[in-house]
Parts: sequence; C-alpha cells; structure tokens
Amino acid sequence: MRPPRTRFRSLGTRWWGAVLAGAGLLLGAGAARAESALVHRVELDSIVHPVAAEFLADELAAADAAGAAALLVELDTPGGLLDSTRAMTEAILAAKTPVIVWVAPEGARAASAGFFLLLAADFAAMAPSTNTGAAHPVGGAGETIEGVLGEKVEQDAAATIRALAARRGRNVERAEAAVKESLSFTADEALAAGLIDLVAPDLATLLAGLDGRAFEKPAGTPRTLAVANATVVERPMHALKRLLSTLIHPNIAYLLMTLGFLGLYFELSHPGAILPGVIGGICLLLGLYALSVLPVDYAGVGLILLAIALFVAEVKVTSYGLLTVGGVIALVLGSLMLFDSPEPALRVSVGLVVTVSLAFAAVAVLLASLALRAQGRRPTTGSEGLVGARARTVSPIAPRGKVFLQGEWWNAEAETEIPAGAEVEVVSVDGMTLHVRAANHV
Repeated sequence: MRPPRTRFRSLGTRWWGAVLAGAGLLLGAGAARAESALVHRVELDSIVHPVAAEFLADELAAADAAGAAALLVELDTPGGLLDSTRAMTEAILAAKTPVIVWVAPEGARAASAGFFLLLAADFAAMAPSTNTGAAHPVGGAGETIEGVLGEKVEQDAAATIRALAARRGRNVERAEAAVKESLSFTADEALAAGLIDLVAPDLATLLAGLDGRAFEKPAGTPRTLAVANATVVERPMHALKRLLSTLIHPNIAYLLMTLGFLGLYFELSHPGAILPGVIGGICLLLGLYALSVLPVDYAGVGLILLAIALFVAEVKVTSYGLLTVGGVIALVLGSLMLFDSPEPALRVSVGLVVTVSLAFAAVAVLLASLALRAQGRRPTTGSEGLVGARARTVSPIAPRGKVFLQGEWWNAEAETEIPAGAEVEVVSVDGMTLHVRAANHV
C-alpha cells in the first residue's frame, strides 16, 4: 500500500495531465477549425439585373448560415439596372459574412454598376488587365442627360459612391470622379488611387494577400480575415437561374419577341402548321418574361407591332414596296427605343437591329412577290378557269348546241354557226352555258 502523500502526488499528476491533454485537444480542434475555414466562391458574369441580385442575396444568406470566412464574388459585368445595383450593395453591406469582390479573370471589367459593387465590398481586388469605373449616368440612347434631371441623377449617383467609398475607407475623390467625369481605371491605377485593396492574378495570391486584414462587420466590431488556408467552395448559379439570367439579356429578349411574333403570324396565316405556333408561343412568353424585368419603353413595343402589321399588309395589298419601307423604319425605331435604360449594356445591339430588320424586309419582299405572281397567274379552277379552254362540238351550234369539255357535256352558244366535230374556244361562262367561238377565229 502506497503512502498517502505519494498517492496524492500521483492523483495530482494525473489531473494536470488530463488538463493539459484537454487543452491540447482544444488547441488542436481550434487549429483544425482554422484550417477548415470555408470561402464560398460565386461568379457574376452578366449584366446586373434582378436575377443576379436574387442570386447574390441567396448566396450571402447561405454564407452567413454556413459561418463562412468570406464570400468571394468573381465579377465581370458591363453594368446593369440601378434598382438591382442598390439591392446588391445593400445586401453586401448588411451581410454578416465579409464580402470579397474580385474583378476577374484577366480582361474582365466592372463598369458602371459593377464599380458600385466593387466599392461596396469589404475587400476589393482586381486581376491584371482588368478595368473598372465609367459610372457616369447617361440617357436612354447613351446621351448626356441635360438640365435639372441630369443634375439630380448625377448628384444621386455621386452621393451613393461617396458613401460607399467612405464606408470602406477608400479614396472618395477618385470614386466620385468615376461618376462625374466618367473616369475608368486599370487594375494598377485603381490600386494606386486607393480604390481597391489588391491586384491578384489568381485565387491563391488573392487569399494570401487578404489574409490577416482587418475589417468591421457589423460596423464597430473589429475582426480579422483568416482565409490563407481556407477551403474554397464553388457555388455555381443553378440551371434555372442561369437560364433566366440569359433570357434577360436585351439582345436575347429582342430575338425572342421577334421570333414569337413571326411564329404566330405563320400559324395564323397557315392554320394547322402547329410547329410555328408552338415555337412562336414559347418564344413570345419567354420574351414577355424578359420584358417584365427589363426597363421597357412601350412606344418601342408599339412601333415593333406596327412594323409587323405593315409587313403582313404588304403581302395582302399591292403597295409597290411602300409598306415594306414603312415597316423597316418602324422596326428599326421601335427596336432602338425598346429598352429605356441609361446603361448601354441594357439596350439592343445596333448590329442585331439592322440584321433583324433586313431579314424581316427580305421575308416581306419574298412573300409579296409570291403573292403578286399568284395574282397574275391564270386561274385553273372555277368558271374563270374555263375561259380560254378548248372544247369540241358534239352537235351543230346554230346558235345553241352541245360541246364536250374536260370530260363533261356543256350547253354552248356562238355568234356564228359552228358545225359538229369542230374545235372551239371558250370565251366566257354564263351559269351553265358556255359562250364559244371557233378555235381558228382571228
């Protein structure tokens, strides 16, 4: 039996060993958690629109729920809708998870609305050979907005960008210049101007360069970004949202609308074809969805409908091309006016407008020429089809008699007497009686 003192010393040694072992386990668990930190990565490579805003909001919520160390947004956009831009910046500012916006890959841009997203991020970075800026508001056709309205729009955009830059500790003056003077910046210029935090050619360099940087989220709560050894989880946009995002592009929406109208026209003009009507209906519904999201000028829609009506009328009415010319003019004007947005990225491409207009004009001219040719062709059925036909008398015509025509016996009349067995030519038809003359009549 051990002496009591020795027993107590042994128990104390075991207790301290257990404490140290437990501490080691806790430290090891903490290290494991640090090594297994998650960074959610998403790509925004479209115009800024409601689908993109909804996707970002969902991903921010998922990152918050997963306790991710950061949400990385790989951005490449020419701009987009103002309302969607505001919704996205508000979501970034309100998120619990720090947001990294990285303009990438090389050659990408964060123009106009993208510049606002870049400055709203907790950490802003760009890949080499990328650019950002050019955030000055313009009119629906790309022109400068004059007068009081232009001043209001410009001041509102400038105030928003100043607030974002000040919130993130970035260069307020240079950020405001991108709005008021339409300045654009390369990656190196943006870094030198204090608009971004880092120029990173790849993901590893980006995370290593941002690791250990301080940020406040929520406001007034200092924190440190720990992403050097983080596991990057790709969060792709699912198929439905990707489809909807594609449909919302102005060029795609414009094509869907024109194809929808064309398909329905063919179905109505040739009932029973079925396929053109089905395809046209689907295209028209998808186009209407896009129009419900995009800023639409209904005068443009009206001009496009007028153009289609003029093209249809060209087939029915002989206008010697005047209706086609009017339809082309209406289609071009309506297409250019279709989307009412200050963003060039939200307007239909001029090249596409010209191509579609010429295609519609060519189809209208072809159909009109076929209709004119059909109208000039000699009738082959009915009473008109009998005029000019050759028959043979089966009895003398003096002045009435019988003739054999196309397998049938007809009553016939002639101004001069014609013997039986002679060949005659039909001059006109009166009910069931043919007016004929001798075939050798001059």
